[in-house]
Amino acid sequence: MQPDQRSLDVTSPEEIAKGFTEARAAGRSLDRYPGTPPANLETAYQVQAAAIAAWPDAIKGWKVARVAPAFSAQFPEERLIGPAFARNVHQLQNDEIAHCPVFDGGFAAVEAEVVIVVAADSPAGKSDWTADSVIPLVRSMHIGVEVASSPLATLNDLGPGAVISDFGNNWGVVVGPAIENWQQLEAIEVETFIDGKSVGRGKSAIKAGPLGALAFTLNKRAQQGEILRAGDVISTGMITGVHDIRIGQQSRHVFAGFGEVRVQAGRAAAIAA
Repeated sequence: MQPDQRSLDVTSPEEIAKGFTEARAAGRSLDRYPGTPPANLETAYQVQAAAIAAWPDAIKGWKVARVAPAFSAQFPEERLIGPAFARNVHQLQNDEIAHCPVFDGGFAAVEAEVVIVVAADSPAGKSDWTADSVIPLVRSMHIGVEVASSPLATLNDLGPGAVISDFGNNWGVVVGPAIENWQQLEAIEVETFIDGKSVGRGKSAIKAGPLGALAFTLNKRAQQGEILRAGDVISTGMITGVHDIRIGQQSRHVFAGFGEVRVQAGRAAAIAA
């Protein structure tokens, strides 16, 4: 008698985390989810925590994304978070192009986002932040890009539990020029191009978007018994959409009145432990 395949798919958070972190460290893709995708937020963040504990790099910030309405009953939070590691945070100088790795055969996309740099360590245990009360914790606000990449090409299709479990599908945060007058802005408009072709336009309300994302991250980390650190970067959510990118392609993200950010996608290579 053949064993029930479903029983073979049920693995511990540590085993799922190992499947993803080993693939990421080797720079290789996965042909299936390494176990059963988490069915709830608690399990998803348990996998994420196990993966963070196993990863040989320091956390330098967090990516934030909204939970799609289709998944809101199963995953009842408005947003999700995932870690951004130090080697994948790219600080641009002048007209530099950010060279960012993505997984060949996996998921790879770019997202124009506003990036917040945290001003100070957040107070431990405080979990009632709002878009208004976070303002003193904003050191600076920047135009930027999240590079979303996973060894698993179908990660996003599996829903928020799977996304959370694999570092929130993050493999890079690009920090561009500062938005000097962000406190006077109501919204920011952006257009994204890939290899010169426009692929999306959008607008983000500063209070509901970036500041709301920072508040969510602070509250989520406090609920996890952790804090944000001074200098952490928070990639606050897509503005023009999630745009697939292939190795060798270049994206350009134009923030009206504030400049642009360019990203060159390269092949993720194996990394040293």
